[in-house]
Amino acid sequence: MPPPVRHGHGDEPSIWQKMKMGALMGGGVGLTIGFIFGSYSILRGGAGPRGFLATLSQYMLSSAATFSFFLAIGSVIRNDSLLPPHIEAARLQMLPPIVRARAEGATLIHARWAEERQKIRVQA
Repeated sequence: MPPPVRHGHGDEPSIWQKMKMGALMGGGVGLTIGFIFGSYSILRGGAGPRGFLATLSQYMLSSAATFSFFLAIGSVIRNDSLLPPHIEAARLQMLPPIVRARAEGATLIHARWAEERQKIRVQA
């Protein structure tokens, strides 16, 4: 069965959904890395007075929280554009490099925020 066809920007996930997706992916990566490094640390230095499970869970949860935080922020920053990625890449290749003024960038950001607020009001 072919994948469903996407039409326009309406099907694009919201910033909140992108942040949740980044946090979940970061949590999975963090739990895995915490398990690997926590197990290695316990095998190398012993579990300590708290025991094996408490020490390993502390490694895993602290690693998961850190990865979740940074991947949530990174996924929002990386994916925050008005155009789909392939069209944005083509546009950037065709245009000469432009350095925008700080005021123009702030205006673009404020316009994007207003658009997001409008979407939230329409959904509510």
